[in-house]
Amino acid sequence: MRSPLEWSLLGGAVPATLGAIGGLGAGLLLYRTVRRRPRAVLAAGALALAFVAVGGWIVDDVWRPFPDRLPAAVLRRTAFGVAGVALVVVAWRGSAWRTRVLSVAAAVAMVLSSAAQVNDYYGQYPTFRAAMGVPPRNQISLGDVPLRAERLVAPPPGRPLSAVWRRPPSLPDGGRLLSIPIPGVRSGFAARPAWIYLPPAYLSGERARLPVLILIHGQPGGTRDWIDGGKLDQVLDRFARAHDGLAPIVVMPDALGTTMANPLCLDSRLGRLETYLSEDVPEWIREGLEVDPDHRHWAIGGYSYGGTCALQLGVRRPDRFATLLDISGQNEPTLGSRAGTVAAAFGGDERAFREANPLDIMARRRFPETTALIVVGRDDHAYRPQQREVRAACERAGMNVQYWELPGGHTWQVWGEGLVVALPALAARMGLTHG
Repeated sequence: MRSPLEWSLLGGAVPATLGAIGGLGAGLLLYRTVRRRPRAVLAAGALALAFVAVGGWIVDDVWRPFPDRLPAAVLRRTAFGVAGVALVVVAWRGSAWRTRVLSVAAAVAMVLSSAAQVNDYYGQYPTFRAAMGVPPRNQISLGDVPLRAERLVAPPPGRPLSAVWRRPPSLPDGGRLLSIPIPGVRSGFAARPAWIYLPPAYLSGERARLPVLILIHGQPGGTRDWIDGGKLDQVLDRFARAHDGLAPIVVMPDALGTTMANPLCLDSRLGRLETYLSEDVPEWIREGLEVDPDHRHWAIGGYSYGGTCALQLGVRRPDRFATLLDISGQNEPTLGSRAGTVAAAFGGDERAFREANPLDIMARRRFPETTALIVVGRDDHAYRPQQREVRAACERAGMNVQYWELPGGHTWQVWGEGLVVALPALAARMGLTHG
């Protein structure tokens, strides 16, 4: 039997059971409330709707912790759990203690069902392991991997690494994950620990000199999101099995500082994120890992906020990142509005913003050596128009552009699959395989 930590939260028995107990809880609360206090049902419904409406307004228009508005589907699914709590509140007075206990249990069932529905929408936590933050089964420490290999196989000039690499007998069956701090030596950025994927070809006594893919998470988000929501290690392991253990080293650094922060991947009043991601992180990689030093074989990528970061860094630091992967990104770094972004990050200096904004840079400069891989969901009504605008700007700037629209919206259904569809092109650009 599989460990309960590996049980799926996105399909199968667990979400079906949570949906069933949530429905039973709702039925029980409605039955007891209608029988004893029928008017309380209307009051509870009004209370739940008001709470969700006001809460959505506070998040979207007052607090604004992220530039995206909460999807209507998420608000509806949240309302189910809020309704359960509201039914308990309006029927609490005068109820016997046994009724109160039973009602609270029913409301908890509705809240859990509601949370499962929201998680199903985004696909953020596919298993209990991910939801609970339990370390991955394939996690190791950096000390478990020799800094220098017994024999290093490097890519020949003008040919991919796959042309000379042969699968050694000691090759592991899969890659390994590790979590390690990457300090902001130059930037001063206080980063959360990064996650790193080391492919099988890095872990044997005979080691391939591999290129590096830096992948950035969304906002809100954390450095483990590509592993939990995107199943990155599974995706890269499948690729490695088809290519004798070859896959890029993937470094997933922090790009926020805290879950809800938004420093825009710029050097601004909000922090020196550009310096951290383009200087501190690459310098640590070169010193801490044995990698391909040719930055023409390195790539930067991400989804949503991370996709916007990838576009920014690919345009502003083309000497460091000759390939960018922009999945569901925006057409410019934003805190929700141009005026608010310019005020918060640049003290109201519109010219300074334009100096940093990738579309403005591409309007006055060409990038013939850069490849842009762009992905977006067909049902992503907010970001698809922006990605089409980014695509056109990249083409006008002379980039080699590949573009995909995948089924789905602004969720892991697109973000995870975006990496899958772009991986062959990435591998070719990074000198791993033939194009």
